[in-house]
Amino acid sequence: MTACLGHDGSFENPSSSHSGGVRARRLVEEARERIAALVNAAPHEIVFTSGATESNNLAILGAFDADPRTRKHFVTTNIEHHSVLDTAHALEARGINVTYLHCDSEGVVTPEQVLDALTDATVLVSIMHVNNEIGVIQDIEAIAKACASRGVRLHVDAAQSAGKIPLDLGGWGVGLCALTAHKAHGPKGIGALYIARGVALAPLLHGGEQERGLRAGTLATHQIVGMGKAYDLARPERDGPHLAGLRDKLWRGLKRIEGVGLNGCPGRSAPHILNVCFPGIDGESLRLAISDIAVSAGSACASDTPEPSHVLSNLGLSDALAQSSLRLSVGRFTEAADVERAVARIGEEAARLSMLTNQAPLWCSS
Repeated sequence: MTACLGHDGSFENPSSSHSGGVRARRLVEEARERIAALVNAAPHEIVFTSGATESNNLAILGAFDADPRTRKHFVTTNIEHHSVLDTAHALEARGINVTYLHCDSEGVVTPEQVLDALTDATVLVSIMHVNNEIGVIQDIEAIAKACASRGVRLHVDAAQSAGKIPLDLGGWGVGLCALTAHKAHGPKGIGALYIARGVALAPLLHGGEQERGLRAGTLATHQIVGMGKAYDLARPERDGPHLAGLRDKLWRGLKRIEGVGLNGCPGRSAPHILNVCFPGIDGESLRLAISDIAVSAGSACASDTPEPSHVLSNLGLSDALAQSSLRLSVGRFTEAADVERAVARIGEEAARLSMLTNQAPLWCSS
């Protein structure tokens, strides 16, 4: 006889019927309830995955595989995360028609654009709630209403918004929504997909009946519990204003650099993301010079490619301007002193790099 020891049973398989498995299952269900509470969903509408990338794939591919129609159509935007865009390309390879809506120069896509794109063959629309690079917030409630008026499901990537700004999936009428733990200070490698009652999906993985038969495989109890705890601790009404204050402080400091520009929509921006352009300065050189500060050129999932950010390019920025842009984020544990240090380091290095290219100094420390 073998035993898997854990003081509360959390190391045992939550699909097992023995007492340890029952205890592990209880921990999983408690986490499911906490996650559902944060996004205004019912616990049974939450299915655990390995993260938002898998959730996006399950939502999109699963919706098309479950739809009986032979003529199918998918609508998304040109500034989505690669886990949506690459899945859209996979659909195109299968002969499915995809419409890519174009955002405006601030990254906004309107409900009217979505409505105009819908056809009788449309199976699903996929729109990101908060863009991971520029922080623009799309009007998901209005877009969901536009989709509902034509009987089309809406899928939302909410990886960047859960825990930062309020989510009302049930009230908005969203059909599918991807969630992740690590963007809300939880563990990496765990996420969830919200599946509204009545939405049919085909599974991506086969080999077990876990998660309503939609996600085969032994549940990662420890990671699920961590995600549940992270979502339980998340307080958008508390964290949002705190993050916005830090983001605004960061922008006020960086604005002292001559010529610096803001990428995105200031009036519709998530509280934790700032994307800034430094014209005339090589972005890669600047990022290397301030490598002690966690900044990026775009999505971490696309960091291995030398190409400029597709999001910034679709806002109308030239390759040079896109390459000279930085994405900065603040978090729950960021302090004012961290922001001040970042502003000073970026300003100093921007001035040094501008001098190296025979330009006038751009930074004024006073």
